[in-house]
Amino acid sequence: MKRSLGVCYYPEHWPEAQWHDDAARMVASGLTWVRIGEFAWSRLEPDPGKLEFDWLDRAIDVLGDAGLQVVLGTPTATPPRWMLDRHPDMLAVDADGRPRKFGSRRHYCFSHRGYLAECKRIVALLAERYGRNPHVAAWQTDNEYGCHDTILSYSDAARMAFRDWLAQRYQSLDALNRAWGNVFWSMEYAGFDEIDLPNLTVTEPNPAHVMDFRRFASDQVVAFNRAQVDILRRHTSAPIAHNYMGRETGFDHYAVAADLDIASWDSYPIGFLSDRLEASDDHKAAFLRQGDPDFQAFHHDLYRAVGRGRWWVMEQQPGPVNWAPYNPAPLPGMVRLWTWEAFAHGAETVCYFRWRQAPFGQEQMHAGLLRPDSAPAPGLAEAEAVARELADSPQAQAAPADVALVFDYASAWAWDTQPQGADFDYVRLCFAWYRALRRLGLNIDIIAPDTADLSRWRVVLAPGLFTLSDSLRAALPSCQGAVVFGPRANSRLPDFSIPSDLGPSLPGLDCRVARVESLPPGSTVGLESGGHFVHWAEDLDTRAEVVLARANGQPAMVRADGLHYLAGWPDDDTLFAVLRDLCHAQGLATMDLPPALRTRSDGRTRFWFNHGSQTITWQGTDLPPCAVLQQVQR
Repeated sequence: MKRSLGVCYYPEHWPEAQWHDDAARMVASGLTWVRIGEFAWSRLEPDPGKLEFDWLDRAIDVLGDAGLQVVLGTPTATPPRWMLDRHPDMLAVDADGRPRKFGSRRHYCFSHRGYLAECKRIVALLAERYGRNPHVAAWQTDNEYGCHDTILSYSDAARMAFRDWLAQRYQSLDALNRAWGNVFWSMEYAGFDEIDLPNLTVTEPNPAHVMDFRRFASDQVVAFNRAQVDILRRHTSAPIAHNYMGRETGFDHYAVAADLDIASWDSYPIGFLSDRLEASDDHKAAFLRQGDPDFQAFHHDLYRAVGRGRWWVMEQQPGPVNWAPYNPAPLPGMVRLWTWEAFAHGAETVCYFRWRQAPFGQEQMHAGLLRPDSAPAPGLAEAEAVARELADSPQAQAAPADVALVFDYASAWAWDTQPQGADFDYVRLCFAWYRALRRLGLNIDIIAPDTADLSRWRVVLAPGLFTLSDSLRAALPSCQGAVVFGPRANSRLPDFSIPSDLGPSLPGLDCRVARVESLPPGSTVGLESGGHFVHWAEDLDTRAEVVLARANGQPAMVRADGLHYLAGWPDDDTLFAVLRDLCHAQGLATMDLPPALRTRSDGRTRFWFNHGSQTITWQGTDLPPCAVLQQVQR
């Protein structure tokens, strides 16, 4: 696989006379891809039916003639102002009943049929015009589904669509009332037209109602994306991608990606550190200008799974961003490190956001590879360095993974719906397990919850899995090593009710969860080994072998053959020790890496990444701060 670099560019923001120079500078910097068009609807169609594509024709020609390959975005994330005159009820509505007004972006409801028709129309016009253009080598649908909390809409359009969705799912009110347990609090319905959306209730809504609304909302995103893809497929053979986000679980990314060729995501390590990561003040201070050492890697591995092996970084942070609570600049070397880290995890392409910092609009404080005056910003030299290094590096190959971690979007919806503890968060739980594996120096595959074959991995981990799918249950015997389910795994039926055997209901493992408790900050449950459970602990009734016990002798982790259940959320050091011992039992060699040092192997090259601000000496080698070391493996 050949690795390449790209950049995001907005020709409509700059004088046309500047395009040629920009394109030449991009090529001279070693960039080969340029993404354009995803926010340009108002310039493509300034008035209804008044199409002005000539400027885009010229922009594509300028970029393509310079030697760049174009990723063309569909502009449906930013409908122009006149669209609201045509469809005044197209706006999404928040949980408090307030419409999400015009004046920024993503101001549409996925369920609005009129807006969907407009999207199909503009996508068809673009596909017909550029589908066979030799310079348009890839497409992107929309932009960042879910950004700004826009998956859930409580509009009239969503209400009507949800009722239709429920009628198709349940076929009868009796079936729905039984599934939702509506006898509780006299919530039974006599008609589908009586069912409202689960917001503005006096206290919490029925969790089964909320869960179905989350499933419905995800299905609406899938349908919206599929409508665009179906049109593009009729006119182009170029690959189609969507750019997902960091820590966005509002919709099922696997389901959206089933219609796409490439998964991509937008990586902003420093922004995410302060905006989307639970960590101590000391940890955030230590990585203030570098980003968390594991958070980007987690998403690299996630989107490799979502893309079924093909994935990009569509937007890579090149300097300070504008949207986090605080926006420090990266330390020298970090833009290069982030880029190589993506390649080490299998990325085909890394595109920087953006070419030139905009002097206007909401993102004018967001750095680019160039300053607003076109002078180089610090990130440009690091991007150029990577381009030179790529020219001398071997092509990437598929990397074998040692362990697999199941990640399930429905589980995120479930525990967001009924967390039971204020800090029980599914992504946080999975990330804790992932971080322990990274500290052990292991390659990790993230896998979907319906994976049907586990024979590739010696250790498979599934913490917090809402419901065990039939396919994953059937796949358990295929794992010849250890499978570990974690707290709350398989603790609910798909209708959100507690199973009669209380869970986790794992084949061949005689244990049931008799009681659960959530633990506030500062409270722990001690373990015999000296560690603790934090956040969450479960009492087990079991006759299985106990491999970890609480300080009071109660079972904390049990197993039968290779199947394990861990009945709590261990603190980081305890989780590290538990997973280390499991790996050793399966013959996997591990490390104990310092907090800032991480590694990954692609089978040919072992990469070492120092995310810290100080030199790290490891196995006799000094690795400077914010540096990457590549060792050829034999």
